[in-house]
Amino acid sequence: MPKHLLKLLDYTRAEITEILDLADKLKHEQKSGIPHDFPKGKTLAMVFDKNSTRTRVSFEVGIYQLGGHGIFLPSTSSQMGRGEPIADTARTLARYCDCVMIRTFGHEIVEEFAHWSDVPVINGLTDRYHPCQVLADLMTIREHKGKLAGLKLCYIGDGNNMANSLIVGGLKCGMDVSVACPEGYGPHQEALDFAATVTDAKFTLVTDPREAAAGADVIITDVWASMGHEEEAEKRQIAFKGYQINDELMALTAPGCMVQHCLPAKKGQEITEAVFEAHAQEIFDEAENRLHAQKAAMVLLMK
Repeated sequence: MPKHLLKLLDYTRAEITEILDLADKLKHEQKSGIPHDFPKGKTLAMVFDKNSTRTRVSFEVGIYQLGGHGIFLPSTSSQMGRGEPIADTARTLARYCDCVMIRTFGHEIVEEFAHWSDVPVINGLTDRYHPCQVLADLMTIREHKGKLAGLKLCYIGDGNNMANSLIVGGLKCGMDVSVACPEGYGPHQEALDFAATVTDAKFTLVTDPREAAAGADVIITDVWASMGHEEEAEKRQIAFKGYQINDELMALTAPGCMVQHCLPAKKGQEITEAVFEAHAQEIFDEAENRLHAQKAAMVLLMK
């Protein structure tokens, strides 16, 4: 198991499966009132440069359920927010805490932080990757479908951190992955370079959502304008017209196709309210599984 959880590119299929298996076990224990077998008193520092609901609550509740304590550090109230070098903050927090989770903008920030940190660092989200969310997605798909390998995963929308992590995570778990993005909004080259090396699963990148969705077992989307791109919202509404999960698109998917959304959703844009509500159970299972997947990652990283 790698020392840090920065991107799924660093993990093998076996290591991802190990996280998912442990997440299933921890979820069962939590639902059954069985105490987790994990050392008490571990401390998680949670550094936030971006607003959050699910990341903040799931990590803080998760470390509490493991018998530890979470410390919330928004950039507005930490020295990093006032310009302290990343190296100095990393070396300081590593003296106090057993693990650090960072939700920020540039992926290079978490990479530099991890370089200087003596304790595990978890990427809670960067502009390039969102590994914790995709672990929860994979966990949810496996819960509902009973497997991952051999399924077709389709992503419709912006080639953002979700697209990048889904490409990597899906292919590493043996899923065929199809992605549809408008011209100029494709996934990061690093994710595409990895996809080109995969021989046991199929990857396709197209501009036609209908082509990507055909025969999909699970279809996933995200908002058209992620945090940091709000000023492009009007421009993106034009560029992403037609990149919506709706009844017409769902009719092209495989019978029993799941829908996933990392939330928050802008219903009426990337997904219709009718499709969202028809698949709300799956979507909120996915949101809940952030808690269990992240607990599993913390246990394995801090053992």
